[in-house]
Amino acid sequence: MDERFSRTVRVIGQDKMDLIKNSSVIVFGLGGVGSAAAEALARAGVGTIGIVDKDIVDITNINRQLIATDKTVGLKKTDAVEERLLTINPEIIIHKYDLFYLPETADSIDLSQYDFILDCIDNVTAKIELTVRAKKMGVNIISSMGTGNKLHPEMLEIADISKTSVCPLARVMRRELKKRGVNKLPVIYSKEEPVKTDSSVPGSVSFTPPVAGYFMSSFVINSIIKE
Repeated sequence: MDERFSRTVRVIGQDKMDLIKNSSVIVFGLGGVGSAAAEALARAGVGTIGIVDKDIVDITNINRQLIATDKTVGLKKTDAVEERLLTINPEIIIHKYDLFYLPETADSIDLSQYDFILDCIDNVTAKIELTVRAKKMGVNIISSMGTGNKLHPEMLEIADISKTSVCPLARVMRRELKKRGVNKLPVIYSKEEPVKTDSSVPGSVSFTPPVAGYFMSSFVINSIIKE
């Protein structure tokens, strides 16, 4: 038994730990939500992790993204996440996709090789494309709704998108997915009304986006060990 996961084995047993190790999960978007989710998956013992993002680490990311420090500013997010995950578990197999996921780039990634997809993208077009493709292929997916301008992570919850309220992004996603024949999708969303600001760029804090990422990874891991 790998001692780095011995405390997890105490909770779930070796058989379920093996299920996690043999699983493959891909994270789309490595911001405040996605970077936390990817790290939690690595610390849970997931054996293969795909990471997708085209952005570089910016100094404005430091307030909420696990990978963002003075030392990583200017690095590709995929490189920063890969380096961090390998320090957690050097045996992880990492697939890096340095791209913006959009309909025109979607064919670059074979979703069928993954057991679970985490959608942590903030672009609606990309989220819809990813969800529709995942559903057609029968690949499990959970999607993150908006965490910007939110101060209360305790108001986050996981539900089917049909049961969501308050969240504007969930409302748009629900409508657009229904047009495409998708009526069910597990999401992490917040019932908190967003703080109103004078900026068109959403604000953020150090705790709400990462908590959403941890919730998503919890959902994935619990789904894997229940199979």
